Order: sequence, then structure tokens, then C-alpha cells
Amino acid sequence: MTSFFDNVRDEWFSNVRGDVLSGLVVALALIPEAIAFSIIAGVDPKVGLYASFCIAVVISFVGGRPAMISAATGAMALVMVDLVADYGLQYLLAATLLCGAIQFVMGVLKLGNLMRFVSRSVVIGFVNALAILIFAAQLPELNPATDRVGMTVYMMTAAGLGIIYLFPLIPKIGRIIPSPLICIVGLTIVAMTMNLDIRNVGSMGDLPDSLPMFFFPNIPLNLETLLIIAPYSIALAVVGLLESMMTATIVDELTDTPSNKNKECRGQGIANLVAGCFGGMAGCAMIGQSMINVKSGGRTRLSTLIAGVVLLIMVVFLSDWVRQIPMAALVAVMIMVSIGTFNWQSIREFKTHPMSFNIVMLSTVITTVFTHNLAYGVLVGVLLSALFFANKIGHFLSVHSEYDEDSNARYYYVHGQVFFASTTYFLHSFDTKEALDSVYIDVTHAHFWDVSAVDTLDKLVMRLQREGIDVKVIGLNSASRTLIDRFSIHDRRDIGLLD
Repeated sequence: MTSFFDNVRDEWFSNVRGDVLSGLVVALALIPEAIAFSIIAGVDPKVGLYASFCIAVVISFVGGRPAMISAATGAMALVMVDLVADYGLQYLLAATLLCGAIQFVMGVLKLGNLMRFVSRSVVIGFVNALAILIFAAQLPELNPATDRVGMTVYMMTAAGLGIIYLFPLIPKIGRIIPSPLICIVGLTIVAMTMNLDIRNVGSMGDLPDSLPMFFFPNIPLNLETLLIIAPYSIALAVVGLLESMMTATIVDELTDTPSNKNKECRGQGIANLVAGCFGGMAGCAMIGQSMINVKSGGRTRLSTLIAGVVLLIMVVFLSDWVRQIPMAALVAVMIMVSIGTFNWQSIREFKTHPMSFNIVMLSTVITTVFTHNLAYGVLVGVLLSALFFANKIGHFLSVHSEYDEDSNARYYYVHGQVFFASTTYFLHSFDTKEALDSVYIDVTHAHFWDVSAVDTLDKLVMRLQREGIDVKVIGLNSASRTLIDRFSIHDRRDIGLLD
């Protein structure tokens, strides 16, 4: 019982002031993001806002990564565009429910453990690409061709950045109150007092005026519906978990604390199930808002809960005030996030890192930035990492031999890993045309990993046997022996696998 209360205190109430203040900042930053993502998906702004509220509140209780912010995201919005255009909102809500169910099952199956196969080069590429995308997303608000964007907006944005970076230098108070919160409140007061004609949150779209209500999507419950929504739900589930797992890894590093990736998978699934039942679109972890939360002092689940609850309170009950928040203030906050998110050390260490590391990182960045899809970038990075790793390990194989003149036999000694990437070298290391009576292949210090390795050993033995040579394979470890017993096309005695 004591341990339970200790865990509750650590995960909820060990940093109350920092979590409350950071939650307020995140809630303010979530509003224009949720509206923008709703517009991208082709749905009413309240769909994104309700989703952000539901997901943030639910994930604070059931997620595996404290202080991480989950809500409606751009990556998910891009996946659902065609579904909304072709079939409408009700099918989107159904796809959100199925997405949540798939994610929960993936968490139960512990697929979160697959994150250990994502290399650091991919993580850094993901972070840098996201920083670039976050910055690029602010450019329309600074484009002079955009309505009501001019010198006033530039001055407000510059003032916001000045507040964000200079306020923490003020003794005592600078460490107590998050500078992004001061930036947003301060610039809002200035804009309202001076009656500035600049874009604000109200320019993004209408805010909801009522609480979300529970309802089930009004669609036919049949196989045809399932076939329509299943491809989108699977894509949403994969993209959502991929972005959530990557964000969790980054927050782990920032806070130097561990997280439960499988619990996070299950939590994301539950959160999307709830969002779908309350009229919200599917969402996932948001690295931008998570960075704002952590950099503003958020450390526990309380910060995520505060962000969700305050978001709902502001958009439903304080909408007249929220509409007045200038976009320039939020742009300044997001620019700060993009600058803080980018891994500048990766540039400084570019010359010292291995070429393979740099190629993987740059490929992840380029793919993500050009496709605007984080899943594609990470997929390319992981595949390249695997290829480089396989190529590197494939070189850790050596074969040398000794000739016994008395018995006209040659002994081959194999050291290293035999798998698909090293089979060519393995096969070419043997002289199958040498006039010998016997060949002994000693694999005591080798390991056969896959069917390609077994097939290559079969080919080698058959070539030697065709030359009338007696072949013996000795020193197989138990795992390699099991693999060969199962997949070899000859029995053990026929290919010389004798103890």
C-alpha cells in the first residue's frame, strides 16, 4: 500500500507548481494546432478540439510516459483526409474507434518492444525533421501575402521571442513562471489594449460552445463498412504508435527517466477509443507540445491532465478571451520549440560520425520533410540502419584453412556470423575444385542464423561431394544444429553433420 501511494505521489504530485504552469502553456498552444489539424483533415474545428481534450485527459491516467502530451496531430490528419472526403465524419469516427482497438491489441502483444530496433541515428533524424516541420508550419503566419500579416506581426513575434529567451534571466521569478506563458499572456494584453489588427486564434475557426457528448457513429455495422475503414484504421494505428514511441524516447532522454512503451501503446488505444465516442478524431503523442511541456517545467501526469482540462475550459467557457490570443505569440512559442528540438550537436559532430550514421540521419530528415509523414521517414531510416548493420556484421566472418598432407585432407576453420549478408563470402572462401580426399569444416566459432545460411552450407557440401570429396561439418552449436536439422534439404548424415 505504501508503495502504491509513493508511486501516485511520484507520478502525479511531485512537481505540482511546475506541472500546473506548464499545463497552462500547453493548453494555449494546443488550441490553434487542433484547429489547424481539423482543417487539414476536412472536419469541423470542434472535432480536433474535442479529440485533444479527450486524448490528453485519458492518456494522463493510462499512458506509459508521464509528462508527454497526446492530442490531435498533423500526421494523423494527413492519413484521414481521403476517408473524410469520400465518406464523411461518421466513418472517420468509426475508423478512430477501430484504430484505438488495434493500438490496444498491439500494446497487449508488446509491440512497443520493437522500439529497441530504432537506432540513435534514426531518432536524431526524426527530431531534426520534426524541428524543421514545426518551423515550416509557422511560415504561413509570417508570410506577407497572408491576410493581416505585416510589420506589426513581425515585431510581435520578435518581442515574443525576446520574452521567451530573456525572461528566464530575471532572478528568482524567471525560474518560477514559464517564459512561454508570459509571452502568450503579455502579447495578448498588448494586442487587446492597442486594438491591433492582426491574426489571432479566432481567425483560425469557430470554437465549440458546448461540452462533448457521448455517441456512437451512425453507420451500417457490416463487412462493407469494415472494409472501408480498416485500411485507414491500420494506417492511423501504425502512424500514431510510431510517432508516440519516438516522442516517448525523446522525452525519456530529456527527462532522464524511463517509460513503459507497451503501456503507452495500450494507453494510446484507450484514448482514441474514448475520443471516437465523444466526436473526436484519432490522435497520438505530439513532440512539439511535449517539448513545450518539458521545457516549461512539466514532469508528471498532472501536467498532461491540466493541459487537457484547461483546454476544454478555455475553448468552451472562455472562448471570447481565447479568440484574442495573437497568432504571433504562438508562432514565437513554436519557433522556440523548433530551435530547442533540433539536435544542433548532430551538425557539430557530422564530420566525426561514421558515414553510415550520417546517411541514415539525413535520409530520415529528407524523407520526413518532403513527405510530411513521420512514419515514412522513420521507416526509411530503420531500413537503412538494418542494411548498414547487416553489411557491417557480414564482414565479421573469417575462414582460414590448413592442409594435412598425410591424409590429403583440408581443414577449414570458420569464425563469425553466417547469415544472408555473409553467405557469398562464406561460399567463396572454399576451394571446391581442389583434389582432396576429405574436407573438414570446423564451425565451433561460428553461428548459422537463417535459412540463407543453411542453404549456403547445403550448396557447399553438395559441390564438394560432386567432386568425390568426403565432407564433415564439426563443432555446430545447438542453435545452429536445430536450424540445420529443420531446414537442410539433406539429412544430417548425407551432408556430413556428424558429432
